[in-house]
Amino acid sequence: MNEELRICFEPHNEASTREVIDGLVYHNVAQTGQDSWYPVRFYLRGEGDAIRGGLLGQVWGQWLHINILWIDRSARGKGHAGELLRRAEAYAKDLGCIGAHLETFSFQARPLYERHGYEVFGQIDDYPPGHTNFFLRKRF
Repeated sequence: MNEELRICFEPHNEASTREVIDGLVYHNVAQTGQDSWYPVRFYLRGEGDAIRGGLLGQVWGQWLHINILWIDRSARGKGHAGELLRRAEAYAKDLGCIGAHLETFSFQARPLYERHGYEVFGQIDDYPPGHTNFFLRKRF
């Protein structure tokens, strides 16, 4: 088949984003035989069910990957981030995970993760300029 292909820039096309993610997940499953993939979505909700924070990630290949952990400024410093982390880890352990991994910037929550047993295993200096991007992991 000689299909004509084109590249399109569509920064707000969530439906197509899901299609690309699913395509990669199916490829990974086919290549590894690891077919257990679970989304991880924990939310911190406040008055009127408003979202005040959350932890987003996925479980695949016996690892929890934390993509995002965010707490609204008004709710910070009260232990919510640690509790979200503990709950995500417990969920992952229940699914048979052997560890968790994530990335964070020098201006974000590295100390929080280290307090919870995560260790740095890599970094990109000067990303963004003047800061560092850290890669952390924790074995359960």
